[in-house]
Amino acid sequence: MRRGCMSLGGIECDVCGRTIAYPERYLVVDEEDGVEAEKGKSVRHCVDCALKKGYAHYKEDKGERTLTFFPEPDIASE
Repeated sequence: MRRGCMSLGGIECDVCGRTIAYPERYLVVDEEDGVEAEKGKSVRHCVDCALKKGYAHYKEDKGERTLTFFPEPDIASE
């Protein structure tokens, strides 16, 4: 499961080790989605790492560019 969160400060990215400052966004991925996670562990990704791994993307909506952690829809199946 993916959960988009807001940092309250002092959170570290488990992938690159960078400190995620308040009020920056980050993504938490459970072990089912994250290959590098141990059983029962969640992995925190800063926005840069989430973008690199394909867990996040930008979308255009009503003239605004928005960051989203939702999976991209499969256009071929529509």
